[in-house]
Amino acid sequence: MFLAEGTSTGIDPFDWFMLAFTVIIAIGFVRLVTQKEKNKFAIGFAGVSLLLFLFIDFVMIKETWLGIV
Repeated sequence: MFLAEGTSTGIDPFDWFMLAFTVIIAIGFVRLVTQKEKNKFAIGFAGVSLLLFLFIDFVMIKETWLGIV
């Protein structure tokens, strides 16, 4: 419980970086999908990365910003 007591409930500056990286990955994913010549590996890598970052953002916003556990 010692480590759990040190958690913050406010918005951390790192949260904004996570959201910015998610937007950058989403822009890259859309650009890859709309290309005439498809790179399947890059699309898959960007898709998995985007899903991971969206999940992390969801958990981050739910727990730290809204306080829902």
